Amino acid sequence: MRARLLPLLVVLMAGVLLALGLPLAVSLAAAQQQKVVVDRIDDSARFAALAQFVIDAEGSGATGADERRDTLQLELARYHELYGIRVGIFYRDDNAMVRAPGWWQLPDSDEARRSFEEALAGRRSHDPGQVWPWQVNGKLLVVSPVVLDGDVVAVVATESPTDQMRARILHGWLLIAAGLAAAMLAAFGAALRLTGWVLKPVRTLDAAAHGIATGRMNSRVAAASGPPELRRLARSFNEMADNVEEVLEQQRAFVADASHQLRNPLAALLLRIELLALELPEGNEEIASVRTEGKRLAQVLDDLLDLALAEHASAEIKLTDIAALASERVASWRPYAEEKGVRLSETGRSAVTGWADPIALSSALDAVIDNALKFTPAGEEVEVSVTAEGSSALVVVADRGPGLTEEELLRVGDRFWRSGRHQNVKGSGLGLSISRALLATGGGTLSYAKNQPHGLRVTVAVPRTGPDGG
Repeated sequence: MRARLLPLLVVLMAGVLLALGLPLAVSLAAAQQQKVVVDRIDDSARFAALAQFVIDAEGSGATGADERRDTLQLELARYHELYGIRVGIFYRDDNAMVRAPGWWQLPDSDEARRSFEEALAGRRSHDPGQVWPWQVNGKLLVVSPVVLDGDVVAVVATESPTDQMRARILHGWLLIAAGLAAAMLAAFGAALRLTGWVLKPVRTLDAAAHGIATGRMNSRVAAASGPPELRRLARSFNEMADNVEEVLEQQRAFVADASHQLRNPLAALLLRIELLALELPEGNEEIASVRTEGKRLAQVLDDLLDLALAEHASAEIKLTDIAALASERVASWRPYAEEKGVRLSETGRSAVTGWADPIALSSALDAVIDNALKFTPAGEEVEVSVTAEGSSALVVVADRGPGLTEEELLRVGDRFWRSGRHQNVKGSGLGLSISRALLATGGGTLSYAKNQPHGLRVTVAVPRTGPDGG
């Protein structure tokens, strides 16, 4: 859940920071350009005042007009040399009065023509378009009118390079980006702590629910951290787990007590049947049938007691050589397999370790191998292989029996369930259920699949890492 929640929070925080940062960056660029434009307007006002003296002298025919023009030209040249800004004063007919450098003309563009026309109308030209840091050849053109006796007689035009302005804008943007990055890191750290605080009870709850699902009925949640709603959920979960454990304990106790209490009357009943058989002719079919059913009932009671004990017993988990244990069980069952005419082979790795209760795992392997030999006809093979896959050690028992259908695979392992095609085979339908209960106490599992071309594959899996992650 954290992997899904954290990216969502990060995207939202990035969106908020961008929504704040982009207008700030645009405002910074506009402020830097406006500063340059204001400076050019101030310079233009000074040049316009000097141009008024020249034009006034030319209009009145006073002596010294050429000297004033030369002085103005020298001022513009010095200005251009110092700042690199092109500047010129143009009459209404576009002819230049003075300019620096001497070859410069107003740019031949619609924007420059519009600015010139606005200045002739007595207005300062509108602000030029925004120049961005990536516009290497960008220029700022500012045009102001020269007014004499209320009439516009000329215009002052300046064309400024933007290298320094673009550098200042870029520097400001870098500072904004650094600030946003720092804010993003701080927000990410806060989101990590927030999601950790919110989801810690959820993770604990998930671990406890998984523990109960795998048979660790004493799993509980410490409802001491997280939001109030999750703490309340943790307390409710603990109450539910207590009730479930109590009900299951009552059920196990009932099964164990009933099985134990029924064994004595059943044993007495079987003894009386044997005494009755002595009074009847040898080979009586009814007596044989009653004796068989009585023994089957005794086996069912024994299996029910074993199942109740398996579900109640605590596992002694320790690091176990799974391959050696499987090899030992195969060797124990091989004489029985040879007696049935079934080949019992062992393949796979010779050294695989896992965390399990050796006694419980041995009992589970016995039940699985017994089940495979029971349904495998003479001349066929039962293969036991040991492998390691990811975080699990696997013991796979594959037989060449009739196998199960897809529907039967969904039910195999249920208590008292047996395939309708195998009702004549000896068994109570509890062996695999007992094996699953034994494995569950140590975190192991039992799964089933078809074995091609026919037969059943039973996989016993135990974890390769211990309860403490070791």
